[in-house]
Amino acid sequence: MDQNLAGKIAIVTGGSRGIGQAIAVRLARSGALVSVGGLHDISATRALVEAAGVPTENLLFTHTDVTSQDDVEALVKATIGRFGKVDILVNNAGINRDGLLLRMKLDDWDAVLNTNLRGAFLCTQKVLSGMVRNRWGRIINISSVVGVAGNAGQANYAAAKAGIIGLTKTTAREVASRSITVNAVAPGFIDTDMTSGLSEKVRDRLRGQIPQARFGSPDDVADLVEFLASDRSAYITGQVINVDGGMFMT
Repeated sequence: MDQNLAGKIAIVTGGSRGIGQAIAVRLARSGALVSVGGLHDISATRALVEAAGVPTENLLFTHTDVTSQDDVEALVKATIGRFGKVDILVNNAGINRDGLLLRMKLDDWDAVLNTNLRGAFLCTQKVLSGMVRNRWGRIINISSVVGVAGNAGQANYAAAKAGIIGLTKTTAREVASRSITVNAVAPGFIDTDMTSGLSEKVRDRLRGQIPQARFGSPDDVADLVEFLASDRSAYITGQVINVDGGMFMT
């Protein structure tokens, strides 16, 4: 087990599956004590942590709806109560409710913006004062290449992920003097539950747009998050880093 993050305390939202699960497991393998906030069962994440040789007591799960201020406060309180502080926040929780803008229901717009953007704001706001006091922190926001380039049928998702980029850059400017870095990771098409429902015809078309001609894996994203959570990334802040196999080059 790598000890790159030994002694650090991390919160990962949406860490029960997909990208969030890979991030939670990676941070735990790297020595961090990991608090997962989410709505789904964490047993699969716990099993992967155990398989990596990490004690399960290094992992905490709190049932959390990130759109709820009370739930976010409970998540942070539980983390501090168990582990003492919060050093690293990974805002990963997200949903999609796709549809053309002309036909998009207001409930679908609100649900995606509330989970993907409001949730990141609430979690960031709640942990930030402790990081400022400790004069150290790492905040990693999971955005998307859709937030950079847009995508037909995903106006709500693209708007939320673009909003995360704006939140990232503004927060980075506000807290840089306190040795807190804030960065966004923008995955492209990653093999997760969100993409598993795509037809093979659609997957082939999308692979044709990716120079590496493949979808990424959750571990491809976790590799970058682990680096951004560490001391090795101390001079990187306010950045949006694509993990997309070269799909968007700006």
